[in-house]
Amino acid sequence: MERPPGFEALFDTSYVEYANADIVGTFDDPPPELVHRIHLVATPAPGVVTACESVEGWRFLPGGRLEPGESLESAAGRELHEEAGSKPAGPMNVFFSHVAHSRNATPYLAHVPHPTMWWVFAVVPTEVIGPPPTDVDGAEQITAVHHLPVIEAIDWMAHSTDPTGAEVLRLAAHLDLV
Repeated sequence: MERPPGFEALFDTSYVEYANADIVGTFDDPPPELVHRIHLVATPAPGVVTACESVEGWRFLPGGRLEPGESLESAAGRELHEEAGSKPAGPMNVFFSHVAHSRNATPYLAHVPHPTMWWVFAVVPTEVIGPPPTDVDGAEQITAVHHLPVIEAIDWMAHSTDPTGAEVLRLAAHLDLV
C-alpha cells in the first residue's frame, strides 16, 4: 500500500527523544521478533475510540511494550486492561508501524530488540469491563479513560505533548478502519 498524502508526520523519518531513536512509518508487515511496542485503536462501539490520560497529563492510545516471551495478542489484552479497563472483543488488525532505530549502544532492557525495533499500531474491537486497575506495578497511573467519537478523539489527542496518537487515529479513519 502506498503512503497516503497528508500523513508525512507519521511516515517521514523523525527523532523520538524519550527513546533516543529515529523512526520511520511503514505499512509493511512487522517481523514478529522485532516487535517491541503495541498501541491500540480500541473501538468499544462503531465510530468510537478509546483514549487515555495519565497523571502526568499525557494523552495516548492504550498500549505499551511487550514483556519477555509475550505475544502481540497477549500484550494487547494486558495493555487494554491496564490502561483502559477493556478487553479485546474481536480480532486485532495491525495496520501501521514505526520502525525505530535506536541511537543507544545497548538496549535499555535485555529482551528489547536492538538496534532496530518495531512499534506497531492495530485496530481492535473492545468491550469495556470497568475502570483500569490502579495497582499495576510499573504501569502508567491513568486518571481518565475517554470513549469518544473518532473526530473528537483526534482533536482531543492533537492537543497533547505527543500528537502521534491523533495522527494514527486520522490514518485509521482515512483507511476506513474506524
